Amino acid sequence: MSSAFAVLAEPTRRRILDLLLERPRPVGELVEALGLTQPGTSKHLRVLRDAGLVRARRDAQRRVYELRLEPLAELDAWLAPYRRAWTSRLDALERHLDAGE
Repeated sequence: MSSAFAVLAEPTRRRILDLLLERPRPVGELVEALGLTQPGTSKHLRVLRDAGLVRARRDAQRRVYELRLEPLAELDAWLAPYRRAWTSRLDALERHLDAGE
């Protein structure tokens, strides 16, 4: 889990995941969208692949990357108690504000 957080701490990697959320993309398209060099983009993709967040498949002469949702579901499950805590605090704030009116 902590390695996924470390991987996602880098803004470029989060941007790659945002792009792949829309649809699978070849490396060249990611390079163009990110404004990075091909080697720089490939380094980020390798880190994401090693963390299990993306997978690559061959399409003729190019690699197409796609998002893997399973590791993100694990992160979401870990965050759920924190989300519930915030929700209960916001609900309490709403009740307090409503009582003041």
